[in-house]
Amino acid sequence: MGSASASVATATAHLVAATALLLMLARGGESVSFWLPPPTAGGGGGFLGGADRYLTREEHWMNQTLDHFNPTDHRQFKQRYYEFLDYYRAPNGPIFLYICGESSCSGIGNNYLAVMAKKFGAALVSPEHRYYGKSSPFNSLTTENLQFLSSKQALFDLAVFRQYYQETLNAKYNRSGADSSWFVFGGSYAGALSAWFRLKFPHLTCGSLASSGVVLAVYNFTDFDKQIGISAGPECKAALQEITGLVDGQLQSGRNSVKELFGAPKLENDGDFLYLLADAAAIAFQYGNPDVLCSPLAEAKKNGTDLVETFASYVKDYYIGKFGASVASYDQEYLKNTTPAESSYRLWWYQVCSEVAYFQVAPKNDSVRSPKIDTRYHLDLCRNVFGEGVYPDVFMTNLYYGGTGIAGSKIVFANGSQDPWRHASKQKSSDELPSYLIECENCGHCSDLSGCPQAPSNIEGDSSKCSPPESLNKVRKEIVDHIDLWLSECQEQGHDKEPSLGSRWAISTI
Repeated sequence: MGSASASVATATAHLVAATALLLMLARGGESVSFWLPPPTAGGGGGFLGGADRYLTREEHWMNQTLDHFNPTDHRQFKQRYYEFLDYYRAPNGPIFLYICGESSCSGIGNNYLAVMAKKFGAALVSPEHRYYGKSSPFNSLTTENLQFLSSKQALFDLAVFRQYYQETLNAKYNRSGADSSWFVFGGSYAGALSAWFRLKFPHLTCGSLASSGVVLAVYNFTDFDKQIGISAGPECKAALQEITGLVDGQLQSGRNSVKELFGAPKLENDGDFLYLLADAAAIAFQYGNPDVLCSPLAEAKKNGTDLVETFASYVKDYYIGKFGASVASYDQEYLKNTTPAESSYRLWWYQVCSEVAYFQVAPKNDSVRSPKIDTRYHLDLCRNVFGEGVYPDVFMTNLYYGGTGIAGSKIVFANGSQDPWRHASKQKSSDELPSYLIECENCGHCSDLSGCPQAPSNIEGDSSKCSPPESLNKVRKEIVDHIDLWLSECQEQGHDKEPSLGSRWAISTI
């Protein structure tokens, strides 16, 4: 199995303390995989740097089981987590568990969750996802060693952490056998984990918030590109399509100089280069910054300026420069790197290639991205990077969790109207599974936690820059009401034996 860290039965530990992962797109300050998760999921430095972006960055550690499904395998690894107790109404306040997703987690971010924690008198805890950041079980992330990287293992990590931290808190406040009211939060992939945790472990949480929670594994995710076109609007969409056609034409004629224009001459694989350009366009709409892309394109179209050069300037100055994207991370040869400090992008691609897919392929008609970004491109990447036998069985993933037909309860879903990822989330609402669409011109990925725009995330998820802000505030009120109700129902069932003051959780208006 390679160099796993120490088992309980072994006296000597082979603990891996992986160095911080590479920074890419800076959401709440963590490194980011190709699919561009939310900017508020907590993490390390860069675009969202600064002490005011975090409630805490003090590290804590626990021993975590490597394989939860093999009782004969006693190996463990060190899992990093954070806690913030300044708002905690000890000892009877609720515990808000914020799931760090597919990236290094360098602290608890100061987003809208912090506002809710203060209002509810909640403790905030946040464990790092296995394999990412400093929670790596192995010194070498070979395909064989990645076999324990899955959403199923991660959910059991959360369950074990929940029990571990409850005991830790009980010891801190001399409460024997007490069980607090827990509520779970997450955004994007971590939003899916939040929903799935409530689904699989309903006795361990009073409910969950799935912010832009992508609960549907999708093999050919054409709706992603279609939403980019809708969010861009007719003029910007047409400009992007024209750019795509021009770049495809230059590549087809062997003019690789176009890669140098974008600062990406090392991307020898044309598909990798085109994927970079597709992602660069997508983030403007995904994270609520359409004008930073569309305005210069409209101006170029009006003045007869070269569209490809205008887009190249945006990619270099904003996407690579200000936003912090890594050109190297689009290189399949780079993705083969098995050193933990150099493998942040490899890790998420493994989860994509082995479990959830989300293949962002070009639709057959009216595509914004290049038609060369097709199913074959993704399958070839999976095979090239991880070898034969790694394949996303989305049928089994959706069978296990339910996809958008998830049959849990007390899970609230929230999505931004401009976010292409919302088509992998649950958008149909019901009494047990309320779902809300935040409709505004710049409401994108995880707006409910981040505010608008989402990169960089606003301190405390400030909603004032949303267009209009009322669209977000209305949904936030609904979310808070659900949390309030479900925590109250938990208390009625015996959690936190001492009653809270006032009505329900005595929260003030948010």
